[in-house]
Amino acid sequence: LISSATKSLRMETEILEKKLQDAQMKVAEKDGDKEKEIQNLKRLISELEFQLTMEKSNNESFLDKLRKEMKHKSDELEKLTQEKTQLIHSLSQVQEENSLLQDTVRRECEERFELTAALGRAREQVLELRRLSGTLP
Repeated sequence: LISSATKSLRMETEILEKKLQDAQMKVAEKDGDKEKEIQNLKRLISELEFQLTMEKSNNESFLDKLRKEMKHKSDELEKLTQEKTQLIHSLSQVQEENSLLQDTVRRECEERFELTAALGRAREQVLELRRLSGTLP
């Protein structure tokens, strides 16, 4: 009876040891799978961090380029504004000069008209004097 019980216990012990080994193998296998997954996730994190660093670098480079372009455009705008102010001033001077010239031309035309009228009167007087003196050509 003891021998049979011992034998039965040994068989049970062997079965339990086999189950324990199987369970340990499964746990080791799951641990290996988890370790692989952890390594894959670490690699993915590294890749994403690298991409993020590259994007930040690209964005900073792009922002620097935009800042330089904006500074250039601002300088150009300031220069054009100064040129515009200068042109407006020059235009104002030219318009003033033009107005003075028009006024001068108007006065000279009036003088010419008066001189032409005076010359016409003088001719009439000369003709009248010649006619009166009898020396008409």
